[in-house]
Amino acid sequence: MRKLSILGATGSIGVSTLDVVARHPERFEVVALSGHRQIRKLAGQCLSCAPRYAVVADDAAAGELRALLAGRVGTEVLHGIEALEFIASLPEVDTVMAAIVGAAGLRPTLASARSGKRILLANKEALVMAGGVFMHEVHAHGATLLPIDSEHNAVFQCMPVKGRAGVRRILLTASGGPFRSSPLDALDHVTPEQACAHPNWDMGRKISVDSATMMNKGLEVIEAHWLFDTPAESIDVVIHPQSIVHSMVEYVDGSVLAQMGNPDMRTPIAHALDWPHRIDSGVSALDLAAAADLVFERPDFARFPCLALAFEALRAAGGAPTVLNAANEVAVSAFLERRLGFRAIADVIAATLETLPDQPARTLDEVFAADAAARAVAQRIVEART
Repeated sequence: MRKLSILGATGSIGVSTLDVVARHPERFEVVALSGHRQIRKLAGQCLSCAPRYAVVADDAAAGELRALLAGRVGTEVLHGIEALEFIASLPEVDTVMAAIVGAAGLRPTLASARSGKRILLANKEALVMAGGVFMHEVHAHGATLLPIDSEHNAVFQCMPVKGRAGVRRILLTASGGPFRSSPLDALDHVTPEQACAHPNWDMGRKISVDSATMMNKGLEVIEAHWLFDTPAESIDVVIHPQSIVHSMVEYVDGSVLAQMGNPDMRTPIAHALDWPHRIDSGVSALDLAAAADLVFERPDFARFPCLALAFEALRAAGGAPTVLNAANEVAVSAFLERRLGFRAIADVIAATLETLPDQPARTLDEVFAADAAARAVAQRIVEART
């Protein structure tokens, strides 16, 4: 029986993970959960699976959760970043679902790597911000890293068992989001509600905006570089509106292997939870006849400048990906708060990268320093535009 800590249990990945786990009570035990501000939702999850620990953001949230659970379940409630690191490295836990969105997930995910855990990685920022540092810890401590993003999980399934022998390039698919065919001038008036209305996937607000700008795909390009030890020039992005082909690997003999399935995150979650075995995920079978035509297009970098910025940051190396990620988080937050226009998200990121071109990121301290510097610069740029 695998024993799990689920970091980010109240988000869409966490909810889907608990759904898969509930289908196989004989295979999985939930030892710890974490949530940020959705305390009632986290309380319901604790009542359902009775974890030993639950972690929330701060003391006030912890008090609220304790009150909701009082006399009903014996879950110990903790709070703060140290508590997240604690449940990510519990000796009795062998598997950690790392699904905290944003830079906040880096430290607990690193803690799980240093404890040699089986890491189901849904927090792409761990690799975008600190790819070299994180992969060093994974290898140094014998951790097992399994990707949860549907695209990287698809690539993982299509890659050779060991290394990259015979691989020519990785092809990451992207839906194109809700504005793939919108007139460019219409993007000046996009609202947060429109940006969060993804045509295929049910995701959180920040990730939905990233999908609309295609920064999400840009971050995935950087993530793929680290996961599969692949240079930027061997990673391409292909727009595929149906989200049926989740990604592909092209080999030197001309073969292209693709992983396909209905757009439901429970598929990659189930694959990673019991890898190398296969278990039922609850996802309906793919009906190829009903899927009809599968369309593929090249991305338009004029429409999606965030994708171009991500490629540039990866090629620049150093701390550029850290700066890119931090500036994006600041800009997306300002957009969701209606303080910044949709197309201005890319402008803020580009200006931040131009201001901080050579930030080192060889150690964790340098990563956090580059992240903090980028957030300060991006915030000043946002304020100057509002």
